[in-house]
Amino acid sequence: MSAVATRREWAGLGLLALPTALLGLDLTVLYLAFPSMAEALNPSATQTLWIMDAYGFFVGGFLITMGTLGDRIGRRRLLVIGMAAFAAVSVFTAFAPNVELLILARALLGVAGATLMPSTLSLISAMFTDVRQRAVAIGIWAMMFALGMAAGPIVGGALVGTFWWGAAFLLAVPVAVVVLAGARALLPEYADPGAGRLDLVSVALSLAAILPVIYAIKHAAAHGADLGTVLLAALGVLAGVIFVRRQRGLASPLLDVTLFTSRAYSVALAVLLIGLVGVGGSMYLVTQYLQLVEGLTPFAAGLWMGPPALAMFAAAIGAPLVARRVRPGLVMAGTLGLSVIGYALLASAGPGDAVLVVAGFAFIYLGLGAIAALGTDMVVGAAPASKSGSAVAMSETVQELGIAVGVAVLGSLTTALYTARMVAPADVAPEVAARLTDSLPGALSLAGHVPGQVVEDARQVFADGVNLAAAVAGAAIVVAAVLCLTALRHVRPLGDETERP
Repeated sequence: MSAVATRREWAGLGLLALPTALLGLDLTVLYLAFPSMAEALNPSATQTLWIMDAYGFFVGGFLITMGTLGDRIGRRRLLVIGMAAFAAVSVFTAFAPNVELLILARALLGVAGATLMPSTLSLISAMFTDVRQRAVAIGIWAMMFALGMAAGPIVGGALVGTFWWGAAFLLAVPVAVVVLAGARALLPEYADPGAGRLDLVSVALSLAAILPVIYAIKHAAAHGADLGTVLLAALGVLAGVIFVRRQRGLASPLLDVTLFTSRAYSVALAVLLIGLVGVGGSMYLVTQYLQLVEGLTPFAAGLWMGPPALAMFAAAIGAPLVARRVRPGLVMAGTLGLSVIGYALLASAGPGDAVLVVAGFAFIYLGLGAIAALGTDMVVGAAPASKSGSAVAMSETVQELGIAVGVAVLGSLTTALYTARMVAPADVAPEVAARLTDSLPGALSLAGHVPGQVVEDARQVFADGVNLAAAVAGAAIVVAAVLCLTALRHVRPLGDETERP
């Protein structure tokens, strides 16, 4: 019989919510800090790309390693080490004197962040053994991460406007102080007593599998696919195959690949991947739409993203409660069906339809809240307690990959349609025509130098690209909903003792 969580466990969840929200905030706070940062440090175009992407790049690369490391040395210990490192590197980031050190700091932040993400969730799985309470706790965890992402532009705008760009990164310091002060009193320690030594060859293979693929996706999104991108992706796939073969032969693998024999585990990961592809790409395009098409400041755009965040909160908490009486697969399929409505709204929006776009994104976030809570719970529930760090890390890696793929694929679709359909007036200089047809920011930079109708046409063409991307994403979400209805129909309501596949 599973033990019911006490006040100590719920207080510990409150403590774990702090680094979780901080990680979400760190993903988006740079959107507001970057213009001021660029003015101070004057990065090149390539350096700009690395400043923006280094954090997520290294988070995704090190998640599996850090999740398994927590199973070996203790999850609370890894959280404490990671939290202290994250705060120290955040201070380094805030006061980085040049671009090169800033890129290094963002990369180190990613490595430190990779210790926090699996630590928080694997500790939750150890603290909440009752399946109903665990699902609610994971829903709160997902909600806090989304809260951080939603608050990033708002908090970043306030701090940068009051102080300087580096102030946005110093939020990690008070969070670290609270977490380090309360960790021993509120959080249990758990390590797998049977875990062997960390296999460094497997660590290297996991990095060789993940990092090239993520880099190839981001490079293709920014510059288009080329031979180098294809070769990098192929290298990552090859390393992944070798990694899996090695794990099967190890007594203490870095990743327990036998977890994939659980249908709930594998399908939940697939649904999370598809869902995050749609959400990642849509979030990127919606924030672009609000700022470029509607002309909102980043701070105002962040405020407009508040209602979708509330929808995500409602789903992340409500879905586990409903799933106590209704099969989780049905709950996930139903909320993904609402997401399809959201994608349909995005697919029909044009310039001047900010309310329609935000409403559509709110429906999309309803689906995200449900699959983040219930899908992650299925992943955690499929793994034994000794392997929860490894299972959680796989879930987080899939979600990071989904976001990267979503931005790359949906962003590229929008860009491709824009460049194909945007036509410059015949009487403008070639360099002006090139800027007009390259991107919407390029067209907006020419406002006042070309007829106003040309700029309005550029906004319309960009909106058409968003429509196309939303239609493609909506079709993928239909597939995810069908997966939930068919492949997860065997998963019984939460707490039903006759279940545990």
